[in-house]
Amino acid sequence: MVPSAEQTPQATPSAEDDLNTAIQAAAQATTGDERETLTAVLDYMRASVVAKVAGLNEEEARRRLVPSLTTPAGMLRHLTVVERNWFQVVLLGESAAKLGLVSSGGDESWEVPDEATVASLIEEYKRACAESRAAAAGLALDHTVAQHELGQVSLRWILVHMVEETARHAGHVDILREQINAAARQG
Repeated sequence: MVPSAEQTPQATPSAEDDLNTAIQAAAQATTGDERETLTAVLDYMRASVVAKVAGLNEEEARRRLVPSLTTPAGMLRHLTVVERNWFQVVLLGESAAKLGLVSSGGDESWEVPDEATVASLIEEYKRACAESRAAAAGLALDHTVAQHELGQVSLRWILVHMVEETARHAGHVDILREQINAAARQG
């Protein structure tokens, strides 16, 4: 079931508009072809993450509520790195170093630079997602590339993996947002 945008608390107007657009596309893709369905669900998950982080202040976005580096801001940073790794490095064969990636998604990818803001992290994530869409657009789902741990992977597999990765972290950020909102109500 695709939830409504009203179920996303305190999203900024732009993030809410993006989420509404993604919800509509995902709803229309329920009878779409494989590519349309995969990309619509992935875009819905991407928009969900942004909507959950949008509207947080800088302190809230960096607040550590669990022992790991998992914060809403860290989530955006990590997902940005993962997008670039899978679509730019793996799919297109670009250099991770040239893209400034210090990690393919490990602990370093959760570290948020001091100068980063919620707005800059959201914009960078959106830019990475747009680059990912462009990278995948001209390739068949059966297009395969080498991945150093898995061997050959198809674009189809990358899209499914990114749906799983993004959806899992959307759930994490949803829980973090609930905790932040509850603390704000109590404080």
